[in-house]
Amino acid sequence: MVAYLRVSSETQLDGFGLDSQEQAVRSWVKVNGHRIVHTCRDEGVSGTFDAADRPGLASALDALAGGTADGLVVARLDRLARSLAVQEAALAAAWRLGAAVFAVDGGEVREDDPDDPMRTAMRQMRGVFAQLDRGQVVKRLRDGRRSKAASGRKAVGAYAYGYKGHGAGRERDAVPDNAEQAGVRRINELRREGASYRAIASTLDAEGHPPRRAKAWSPMAVRNVAIRENVS
Repeated sequence: MVAYLRVSSETQLDGFGLDSQEQAVRSWVKVNGHRIVHTCRDEGVSGTFDAADRPGLASALDALAGGTADGLVVARLDRLARSLAVQEAALAAAWRLGAAVFAVDGGEVREDDPDDPMRTAMRQMRGVFAQLDRGQVVKRLRDGRRSKAASGRKAVGAYAYGYKGHGAGRERDAVPDNAEQAGVRRINELRREGASYRAIASTLDAEGHPPRRAKAWSPMAVRNVAIRENVS
């Protein structure tokens, strides 16, 4: 069985980090007589992304396709996805490969049965509420950022790409970094045009928008900026 773990970019407000998920999964696997042969992780990755934009989930599905594992286990179904469409696509992909899917908090996620439409409805209802919860979290974060910006203060944490520190002591706060803001705008433009994170990273390097510390942009670094800018 392959275990899939994911934490989102929303600062893990649910407190269900990778370690907690792994502990829950391993305990469940032991009790239920299964064996984990591979553990795949996506850290700082939104549950609204398709498998193609999630290296960990893609690796998990590859393990199923290659016969390395015959089942997929997650701590909760919302770790697999927090978008109903993505959830259903990921489940369908696993089922097409002949794999069983399990969630620690609910047992086996069984395939659709035309003679039991309630099964599908109940699963999709849980997906709808997971999607709603994510939307509410994102809205709270966005409202908080707007409130801080209106008062001239930064939100929390280190200065993100696109911003720099200004002032001293208690008056020190984040202000836009003009050079990096050009990179942020380019990420926004390219992502809205449908460019992949990898393609955006190559474009930024080619156009002379350097990342803050690395020699070149990585898809993950682009993703982090896109998530913050709500163009993920």
